Amino acid sequence: MKTPILLAITASLLITTSVSAQRRSAQKAAPRPKAAIETPLTQLPEYSLSRADMEAHLRFLASDELMGRRTGDAGNRVAARYIAEEFRRLGLKPAGDSNSYFQPINFERVKAAESATLSMGSEMLQLGKDLVVMAGGPLNQTGEVVYVGYGLTDGEDGYKGRDVKGKILIAQGGSPDAKGPREVFQASNAKRKLATEKGAAALIELYAESIPWGFINQYFSREQIALPTTDTNTQPVTHLWVNNTGNKYKQLKEPGQTITLRTSGRLRSVAPSANIAGIIEGTDPTLKNEYVVLSAHYDHIGVGKQGGSPYQPSDSIFNGARDNAFGIVSILSAAKALVQKPPKRSVLVLAFTGEEVGLLGSKYYADHPLVPLKQTIIDLDTDGAGYNDTTIISVIGLERTGARAEIEAGAKAFGLGVFAEPAPEQGLFDRSDNVSFAAKGVPAPDISPGFKDFDAAIQKYYHQAIDNPDSIDFGYLERFAKAYANIARGVANRATRPQWAAGDKYEAAGKALYGN
Repeated sequence: MKTPILLAITASLLITTSVSAQRRSAQKAAPRPKAAIETPLTQLPEYSLSRADMEAHLRFLASDELMGRRTGDAGNRVAARYIAEEFRRLGLKPAGDSNSYFQPINFERVKAAESATLSMGSEMLQLGKDLVVMAGGPLNQTGEVVYVGYGLTDGEDGYKGRDVKGKILIAQGGSPDAKGPREVFQASNAKRKLATEKGAAALIELYAESIPWGFINQYFSREQIALPTTDTNTQPVTHLWVNNTGNKYKQLKEPGQTITLRTSGRLRSVAPSANIAGIIEGTDPTLKNEYVVLSAHYDHIGVGKQGGSPYQPSDSIFNGARDNAFGIVSILSAAKALVQKPPKRSVLVLAFTGEEVGLLGSKYYADHPLVPLKQTIIDLDTDGAGYNDTTIISVIGLERTGARAEIEAGAKAFGLGVFAEPAPEQGLFDRSDNVSFAAKGVPAPDISPGFKDFDAAIQKYYHQAIDNPDSIDFGYLERFAKAYANIARGVANRATRPQWAAGDKYEAAGKALYGN
């Protein structure tokens, strides 16, 4: 029989043992500290992005007051300021010139030629029907022509070391490697540069490429915006394209052929604009030196005849809600989410100008990067003609650019499917700002609102005056923007860099850039 003292001691030991056991049990059941737990998907900031904010951004950017946001015009500059101040409000680090968000570009505004004729013998070629003026000042000259092949080199098929100063040059259109509009225009620009350097009076290309002449004539009958020349005091050589369909003007290649060329030329003036750039610094001590680019263009095609599409007197403003205020809202929304919870890699958010006039803003950036391209692992561009399927996002370059898993996961998280390579006949990969990165070697898919074909539903709005805010499905915009933000987070957090698919036409550029 235990004594009262022994009973008391035993009871005390039992109580202590029981309390210790309860504490150990509680410690085992207690959740891990928050820092040790991965954030649940539904707690990421992109899940709480505001549809009302998205709608407000889009309604402003695509409002009549911005007059179609044409590059070089006042509405374009207002849009640039709005985006820059949003970057400031969100807390992005300025990445532009002079500790600002702006990367200024003094584009050239080139007026359409008022007159041009080319006479040879009894035949006279007329502006519009037979020829277009691409560049250069006024000219009235008679003389023998000099055929220079493609006019791209000093080699055997080019200038052959001849002195062509003051001469009228004839060149074959395009180039041996030109397979699409982009390559044709690149070759033409290279020819003009070389002819200007050699002091030629004029360069005439015999055009017989795949782009219909009617489109060519319409395009060059409007004002053009161009990247600034390297020497603003040097007038580019007078440069014309002659409609040589069917090789009907092959006699221009013959030695001794004399012509008279008269043109009013194309007057030039400065058209200021800017890319907008801000940085979200990554959290990983090493990976933060690598950058994921989020990009979209904010310009559109302007008002009335500037747009190049039919319009009614009651509505001549090409607001560009789908193309591409939709994309700008997406990068602003992604920036807001990523600022609240930054990923491992840094993120460079870029709003490009000049896309609608030849991808000029992104071309300028690629040649004058604000972050070294070698440290840029991918460009997630978002652009599109519109949408005809609100159950998907469409990705041009999905299989080529190494981020398929993150793109599909981000879309799925918000109830969207992924459709790869819509409208392949359109060659869309090389028609948006992503190609400016791709050409330098940076993997660069284009993440577009949902469409599979360039059908009537797309063409109804693409570059049309009815592409205004009231046409937008804001519920779809919300899901798309949230998915885009989550895709960006996934790519910025992945362990390895995306890589070009083996055999891709830009793979060699990627290897040259990254050294692998």
